[in-house]
Amino acid sequence: MSDQITIGEVLRRSTAYLTERGSPSARLDADLLLAHALGVDRLRLYTDSERPLTPPELALARELLARRGRREPMAYVTGERAFRRLLLGVGPEVLVPRPETEILVEWALDVVPAGGTVLDWGTGSGAVALALADEGENLRVTALDRSPEALARARDNGGRVPAADGLEWLLSDGFSAVAARRFDVIAANPPYLSDADLAAAPPELAWEPAGALVSGPTGLEAVEAIAAAAPAHLEPGGWLLVEIGAGQAEAAAAALTAAGLRDVGSREDLAGVARVVGGRAP
Repeated sequence: MSDQITIGEVLRRSTAYLTERGSPSARLDADLLLAHALGVDRLRLYTDSERPLTPPELALARELLARRGRREPMAYVTGERAFRRLLLGVGPEVLVPRPETEILVEWALDVVPAGGTVLDWGTGSGAVALALADEGENLRVTALDRSPEALARARDNGGRVPAADGLEWLLSDGFSAVAARRFDVIAANPPYLSDADLAAAPPELAWEPAGALVSGPTGLEAVEAIAAAAPAHLEPGGWLLVEIGAGQAEAAAAALTAAGLRDVGSREDLAGVARVVGGRAP
């Protein structure tokens, strides 16, 4: 890039650069990166396409582009990710919130009673807990994570959501911090990849915390552990809802059934892939 270059030319060159480096959404990435660098919306890029960038703007655009060129996730490059009605801060200490996790939130909202208690197991960025606090009816939400860095990020995100003022954040290995407590709904987004899954995944996943992605050799270890432990923390009739990976529905449902849960079933994403399994305590 020269020192005198227009917005339109930056977009053209950035798209070509990201295409060469394997981005599956090079033009969209280029738009979002430059809009972020300039602090404008995407429409402004096209209405002002002939405007030259200032040297500081160009330097920031180059920095962001180089990061994305190394296949760093877009959410980490921009530092934020939209999730339902929320805009959350994200960084490499937490997973990037994904559309599939909205299914977990929707099912929880469907079954939790007004004023009920919800446990977000493995909160990460706080996406599930904060969406439930934001959209639920006077819910009492507890969120836990074993990572102090993730929990700090979730707390920071809580400051963006007025409804999260009463949300409880707990550092916890498994259910240890809520050992004597029961909930109307436990919503969990555990690690569910195997080592082989991660090795075959797109390079963006290498930037995300492995401990929040990989469960073990089969990918089902965390799901099975949660299924075994959760009934002791459910109110009578309470629900356990667990996000899973593609192809895991049958094994995950068997784990919930073996734990004594009833009405075990699953919900699918828009592609027809089962993404959340759930079951109800007796």
